[in-house]
Amino acid sequence: MSGLSPFRLREIARHLDEGGLIAYPTEAVFGLGCDPLDPFAVMRLLTLKRRDIDKGLILIADTPEMLQPYAAVPAGEWDKLAADWPAARTVIVPAAEGVPGWLTGGRDEIALRVPAHATARAISRAFGGPIVSTSANISGRPAARDALAARRQFGRADVQIIPGDVDRRARPSQIIHWPTGRIIRS
Repeated sequence: MSGLSPFRLREIARHLDEGGLIAYPTEAVFGLGCDPLDPFAVMRLLTLKRRDIDKGLILIADTPEMLQPYAAVPAGEWDKLAADWPAARTVIVPAAEGVPGWLTGGRDEIALRVPAHATARAISRAFGGPIVSTSANISGRPAARDALAARRQFGRADVQIIPGDVDRRARPSQIIHWPTGRIIRS
């Protein structure tokens, strides 16, 4: 259970549809997110975070099927890859043709995750697709671990802060380069 009412989830989805930004709980830290296919929302997010576009972004979704159109992974391999989700595990895979460069950082790969956090998944489900998930912080500062910390960093900006808990003992998601199996962040 996400703890958010159906009405509140519809409000969040409408905010995302209108190009809005949100700060929301994930497994270990708050994420900063938006509609990944709205270039203006993504650029506002990157500017607010002071993050270089060439770093690329993570997409999260409620189900692996929502993420599959972004990946150039054969169906049988996709099933194996997705079998570990939901989890605090982000996987870098070859990007499907046409995935915007603002998501990939100009590379031919994209980072994807089905989180093990009910609120993050409920937001994606209400939105009807993936959302951007980058840590809710100004680049170089500690990531927000609660709504108050997110509000302190982004409260004056037009960012909806979504309440919820994170596992304060947990670390940010593990990142694995799927083609090679190399662990980028453990």
